[in-house]
Amino acid sequence: MISLNSFGRDSSDTPPAPKQDMEITTHASSSPPKKPATGISRFSPWLMPLVYPLGRHVVLPAYFGRIEVSGQENLPTDGPVILAPTHRSRWDALLVPYAAGRDITGHDLRFMVSADEVKGLQGWFIRRLGGFPIDPKRPAIASLRHGVELLENRESLVIFPEGGIFRDRQVHSLKPGLARLALQAEANQPGLGVKIVPISLHYSQAVPGWRSQVAIRIGEPLKAANYDLEQPKVSAKRLTADLELSLQELTSNLLAAHPWPAIAPAESNTEG
Repeated sequence: MISLNSFGRDSSDTPPAPKQDMEITTHASSSPPKKPATGISRFSPWLMPLVYPLGRHVVLPAYFGRIEVSGQENLPTDGPVILAPTHRSRWDALLVPYAAGRDITGHDLRFMVSADEVKGLQGWFIRRLGGFPIDPKRPAIASLRHGVELLENRESLVIFPEGGIFRDRQVHSLKPGLARLALQAEANQPGLGVKIVPISLHYSQAVPGWRSQVAIRIGEPLKAANYDLEQPKVSAKRLTADLELSLQELTSNLLAAHPWPAIAPAESNTEG
């Protein structure tokens, strides 16, 4: 899944990006929502009703011994939403919809994924399941704009804010790209009501194996409108810090409730 290592870096970590990379405004605040740019992502009317129900009712129950979800009452059922999960395994891509997808909220989820994953047959499936690519090293303005437009059209977007898979069960520093997208959409349409929902995933094994267990806890949403839209850089840092704190609290509670042993490297891109 997407690593926000480039457009998500803090300005103190890297030279300032060219001005055009930061200008992702899609339209004036008084304009109605635009239809997202075509060709970037879309839902297949026949594939969506097949893949996620298959995962929810067959694949996940067959693979995992137990899946426990708490906090679903915190999930908004209307308006634009960014789901911000911790990233612990490639299984997260199925477990997030299991915990917070159409069956729960009535909304399909749009995943922001690495451009390397949207190639060939796999890319064909990802695009038709609502995923869209971004190059983490050189993010195209069209991809960033697409993310903003999805929020302006009141859709649900999934971004893993840690920027990679971490198996040590600690919340790692978040990239500010998520906050910037949320604040940009809210600034474009004041009153839009973008909400950011923290989600912590916790597996009984560092690399989830057959019949392992998973616990998912969903926290209270943060509201982009509660931050100063006139100071986007400062507000992005504040929102990122608040989101990181929320994820830390959720993760701490999960670890206390499920003290599964874990010995694993801090970061890994292996399967599982």
